[in-house]
Amino acid sequence: MISVVVPVFNEQDTLSELYRRLIEVLEPEEDFELVFVDDGSTDRSRGILLALHERDPRVVVLGLSRNFGHQLALTAGVDHAHGDAIVIMDADLQDPPEVIPALLAQWRAGFDVVYGVREQRRGESVFKRGTAWAFYRLMRALTPLDLPVDTGDFRLLSRRAADALVRLREQHRFVRGMARWVGFRQAAVTYQRDPRFAGRSTYSTGRMAALAFDAIFAFSKVPLRLATLLGALTALACVGYAGWAVWVKLTADQPLLGWASTIVAILLVGSVQLVCLGIIGEYIGRIHDEVRARPLYLVGDVARKDVKNLETSPIREASTPRTEEPGPAPARPRSEQGG
Repeated sequence: MISVVVPVFNEQDTLSELYRRLIEVLEPEEDFELVFVDDGSTDRSRGILLALHERDPRVVVLGLSRNFGHQLALTAGVDHAHGDAIVIMDADLQDPPEVIPALLAQWRAGFDVVYGVREQRRGESVFKRGTAWAFYRLMRALTPLDLPVDTGDFRLLSRRAADALVRLREQHRFVRGMARWVGFRQAAVTYQRDPRFAGRSTYSTGRMAALAFDAIFAFSKVPLRLATLLGALTALACVGYAGWAVWVKLTADQPLLGWASTIVAILLVGSVQLVCLGIIGEYIGRIHDEVRARPLYLVGDVARKDVKNLETSPIREASTPRTEEPGPAPARPRSEQGG
């Protein structure tokens, strides 16, 4: 089976065209499913997806209880996909479904992770292209992760690569980095990224910045080391300044008139301390999120024909809280019973 996982958030204008193109591409396959993850959409996306499900049993609709974010919606889709190969892609049609056969060809050649590399990014602003270019180079410089440049979440995972990814339950997720981290045999497929088919992107600059921070803090300790280095350099500067002040006092026999320089030094040291505390706070906050061990997402409802398989899936049991029926109290040991 081939599974295609598509997170959806307010994509009512693209879903029908996306479904049509996916069906055209996947029709030659013997068995496939389309797993749409509704990430708390507020438009007609849920209704359109349910209508597609009623018309085509190969369409699976996984409705999350609220908006959990793109990366967690991707995770939910991979958790609930049954395919031997799982393709993950966005719903905006910037990543063409027509590239999927090339991904499948590399998978059948023995590769476990096949990622798309964007040769061109048509329809995107200079700012977005520039920040993306800088981000991938920064990731390669700050982390030991050999993250391919100009890639996104559009990729194929074999069953064993997907199972490895499912085992990673960290809260702050950077799926394309995690798919690289799991290893196995990986290959690239180049393609041209199209402009958005319809509507407007809901991935704001703030969300992109948050994803970049998640990526850096999840795979790198360099910010902590930079904070240590910055503190050491500031300490050396302060020691040097104090030595210079003593030397001037002994040789010139006059006090230093430096009210402004004193204030600047105090502000500099205070700023360095706040920056370092902020970096440490980021890591502590992430530790706090992991210690709470909340589920990554909650499933509100599922529209799927093979409900039996879904209910017995260990992935669903791990990702969705279950309510146990009250049963008879266990018998007390004889030593605790009276009489």
